Amino acid sequence: MSEFQVTIEPYPEETEKNKWLLRVTDIRQYAYCPRVVFYEYCLSGVRPLTYKMLQGLEAQHRVEELEKRRSLREYRLTEGVRHFHVALTSERLGCTALVDLVVESGEGNQRRVTPVDFKMSRREPGPHYRLQLACYGMMLEEIWQVPAPEGILYLIPLKRAVRVNLDRRLRKEAERMLAEIREMVLHERMPAPTPHRNRCVDCEFRRFCNDVW
Repeated sequence: MSEFQVTIEPYPEETEKNKWLLRVTDIRQYAYCPRVVFYEYCLSGVRPLTYKMLQGLEAQHRVEELEKRRSLREYRLTEGVRHFHVALTSERLGCTALVDLVVESGEGNQRRVTPVDFKMSRREPGPHYRLQLACYGMMLEEIWQVPAPEGILYLIPLKRAVRVNLDRRLRKEAERMLAEIREMVLHERMPAPTPHRNRCVDCEFRRFCNDVW
């Protein structure tokens, strides 16, 4: 298996079926502030594209171009196949995802996959990032039939890879959160805002939360 072999996966096409599926990114948003997810589903079309989002997309594109040329040592892997923009749909979890990068390594009984999520952050990754990564791992195991014991959060500004153990506790918490989100959306019940008011300062939805300001 060549260390520098690269494949590019297509973006998922929108169909009638996956319109009704949750997105794995909803887990990260819900853990950060549940109201963001509520507004996106129950107030369709209200989310603006912010300057911060555009910066993140541009930085991620640059990282992907560099990723194709560098070794896997930073991920503690000696070899592997990189798959970019991996589209996944899980029947069991009822959600879809587009993983930034999946590294496939090993052979036979030693074969495994490692989801890599690029983040435009300088801070230590919070639980909301780790829960999203755990969901990626479960989906890869279901669809690719290969173990995904670990994942990686790559902090773009720091050029730092943070390894995350995708253990049973983290997976159960991700499943619980998906169930909560689905219940919230189906019944259109607006949740309480995040107790961390500092998160509201730069939120693109703050004008909708009249009970916060």
